[in-house]
Amino acid sequence: MDCAKIGKLIYSLRKEKQLTQQQLADCMNISDKAVSKWERGLGCPDVSLLPELSEILGVNLEVLLSGRLDTNELVGGNMKKLKFYVCPVCGNLFTATEEATISCCGKKLQIMELHKAVESKKLSVERVENDYFISTDHEQTKEHYISFVALLTGDIIMLRKQYPEWDVLTRIPVFGHGMLVWYCTRHGLQYQLI
Repeated sequence: MDCAKIGKLIYSLRKEKQLTQQQLADCMNISDKAVSKWERGLGCPDVSLLPELSEILGVNLEVLLSGRLDTNELVGGNMKKLKFYVCPVCGNLFTATEEATISCCGKKLQIMELHKAVESKKLSVERVENDYFISTDHEQTKEHYISFVALLTGDIIMLRKQYPEWDVLTRIPVFGHGMLVWYCTRHGLQYQLI
């Protein structure tokens, strides 16, 4: 652990939260001298204090221990480049326009790799009035099902949650051409152009 880097990070995060050293110390039931010592790089917080400190400062433990806060570059709004994260434990879905550090159920999630669907696995898409009617004969069991279907265009995402043991029969408004993306719990993230 680099105490000087961690101290600088604690200082900048404390200032961002508009806390004085005394206020931070009071939140943690420690002395302001301890906070001052950390910020000057003369020592690091005790391991037992790290979870509370990371919560107060609004960063995860990994960031706090690394002593640096990496920020993503500002990106445009091309939703076709959206990143998907799915929790393998509970199935929670997260999206981000750039790579992000996301965790769920105690696990750090990885960006799902997007694969172009082979012809036999593509979803059926019909235009009905002003909607795309999307269906498939994909099995929908508790162990193997399509979790969501989404239409991504340059600046819009429309996502429909799907459930095990329910047929995939959904409508998404036609608002342009784009990528139809879906997640199968066994075969991963797939797409087709529409």
